[in-house]
Formats: sequence, structure tokens, C-alpha cells
Amino acid sequence: MQQEQPLHSVQTIRWLTYMMFLMFAMTSDAVGVIIPSLIDNYQLTMTEASAFHYTPMILIAFSGLFLGFLADKLGRKITILLGLSLFSTACFCFALGDSFIVFVCLLGLIGLAIGLFKTGALALLGDISTSSHEHTKTMNQVEGYFAVGAIIGPAAVSYMLAQGISWTYLYILAGALCFLLIVYTTSVQFPVLRSHPQSAPNLSKTFEAMNDPMALLFSSAIGLYVATEVAIYVWMPTLLLDYKGDLVWLATYALTLFFVLRAVGRFMAVWLLNQWSWQSVLLCLSLGIFVCYLATLFLGVNAAVIALPLCGLFMSMIYPTLNSKGISCFPKHQHGSIAGVILFFTAVSAALTPLLMGVVSDAFGHVKFGFYLATGFAFALFVLMLINWVKDPSKSKLEIANEQQG
Repeated sequence: MQQEQPLHSVQTIRWLTYMMFLMFAMTSDAVGVIIPSLIDNYQLTMTEASAFHYTPMILIAFSGLFLGFLADKLGRKITILLGLSLFSTACFCFALGDSFIVFVCLLGLIGLAIGLFKTGALALLGDISTSSHEHTKTMNQVEGYFAVGAIIGPAAVSYMLAQGISWTYLYILAGALCFLLIVYTTSVQFPVLRSHPQSAPNLSKTFEAMNDPMALLFSSAIGLYVATEVAIYVWMPTLLLDYKGDLVWLATYALTLFFVLRAVGRFMAVWLLNQWSWQSVLLCLSLGIFVCYLATLFLGVNAAVIALPLCGLFMSMIYPTLNSKGISCFPKHQHGSIAGVILFFTAVSAALTPLLMGVVSDAFGHVKFGFYLATGFAFALFVLMLINWVKDPSKSKLEIANEQQG
């Protein structure tokens, strides 16, 4: 349990997390726009170019699993400051290099940094929430700002490339924004948690959490969701290069439209969650994703130009809702470790899916074959959301958490 925070302090913390997620998204979700330029400039295969995405994701996974407990042990503020400092330094170093290998190494440092400040931020959101329902709404708001950053990043890169400006300036911009966040974070008062000496945070506690059925259930669901999402923002721009129809303008701005619809959906989440149960909402949204992928599978690029961007609307609520419910199933003094476990599965999925799609695409000679694999992930996600709707396995844990926080 934490001490009650003044309203203005809670609002300040919310805005801090909003800006952290926006900054993170500016770099991570611009990869799909950067990859075609990398392939052309460095003469890479799709498998090689996918390293630009999976390298930071692997380091995020490592950081979340092995360092996530630091948010519980050192405190949210110190952990966040460590992550932001490393992120800013790595971003500024993009100005010093002009090698694909160097850039990939810097992205690895960025991944390590993101794992630190993101687990701290996710735990912090639990600290300022008084119920799992409020936690879910707050998480959707935060991810809404992540979605806004995901619009800004690709749009900025597209503009830079069109003007003949290097895409590396995006990282320098993100580094400057991160530096401002470091200064701001040092002045913010964070909630003070009561210590639990009988369950002191350490790496072994993280591995214990990995064996918890509820943590594994939510982590698996999030992993499947991420597989369907990352397929779009990494490989959709490459898929739509073949489009020759009447909606060329839509193909050009498809990724931006995807991120816009995802942002709109996340800001609508509070209203949806007040109208229907989160289980039924996620079931319907996962069905929408699967239908969009089926349209791409059977109708090809002419359907993909509409169906894949539309997925953004259906995907909007799934990640933040699953993330918040998974974390809320555990006591607040474990939120850093649990956030790290979930982040591990998130990042592993985000790292492996584009790589596997790249391998399959190279093996069969076209990126469309990679989307066959993504359709299978979409179907598995729908099945899992159907089971969640019918069985509601987290009901008892969430009720206990609400009683403890109420």
C-alpha cells in the first residue's frame, strides 16, 4: 500500500508517464518507415534489415526480465531516471555514426534503457490507481499518448526522407525530449510504498512470478497481440509497395492511418469500458483483427491497403487492457517484477515475429508470405480471448486486488 497522494501530484505523474510513452513510441514505431531506406542504402535482405527492429526488442526483453525487479527494489523514480539517462545518451550518439552495425548497437542500448524506464512507469501507474478498473482506464490513456508518438515518429521520418534529411535526426530529437523529461522527473514527488521485508524484491522473485499461471496467461495473450500488431508497423509498408490500384494515396499514408486509428481507439477506451465488460470488448476487437488479416490473406494487397490500417482501430484497447489486468492481479509491491515479466513476453514477441516474417518472406520470395504467419497469430489471439470471455480466469484475483486497494 502507498501513502495517499495529492490530486495534483497524481496528475503530474500521469503527464510524466504520458510523455515517456510518447517519446518511446516516436522511435520504436518508426522502424517500418526506416527499414526500406536501410535496405536501399546498405544493400540488406529483409532478414538482415529486421535486425533494426528485433535488436532493441531483445534488449527490452532482457531488461524487463532481469532488471524489472529494480523498480520494486530501488524505487520507481531511480529506475526511471536510470532508463531515461541511458536512452538519451544512446539517442545523441546517433549523430556520431554512419554504419548499420553501429546503429544496431545503439538500438540495443536504447532497448536496455526502455526496459528500465518502462517497467518503472508501469509499476508507477499501479501505485496511483485505486482499483483494477481505474488502472485499466489509466493504462489506455497512457497508451493513447504512445499511439500519438507512433504517429509523430513515422510522419517525421517520412518528411525527413522526402526532404533529403537523414532519419537519424529522429533519434536526436527523441534524445532532446528525453533530456527534458529527466530534468522534469527529478522534481516530481513519487508515491512512497510500504516495505515488505518478507518478500524483498530480487531476481528470484521475478522468476517465481513467471511460474504463476495468471502471469503466464496474460503474458501469452499479450505476446500474441504484439505479434499481430508488429507485423503491420514493420512489414506493411513493404507489402504495400506492390499496390498499383486507385488508392495509391491510401497506400502511401497507410501506416500513419493505422497509428491514427489506434490512437483514436485508445482515447475512446474509457467510454467503452464504462459500457461493456473488458472481456467482451476484447473478444469483439480480436475478432475484428482476425477478419482484417483474413481479408489480406485471401484478397491480397488490394484488400490489405484498407484492412491492415483498419486493424489499428481494433488493436487500440487490447494491449493496455491486458497489461493493466495482468499487473493488477498482483500486490503493488510486486508490480515492477510483474511488469518486467509481461514486458519480457511483449519484447520477445516483438523481436521474433518480424524476424520470422522476414525469414519466411525471403524463403518464399515475397513479403506476403510473412503475413500468412501473422494471420495464424491473429486467429490464436481470438481463440484465447474467447476462452477469457467464457471462463474469466482472472476474476477472483482482480476482486481480491480491488478489495485490498479499496
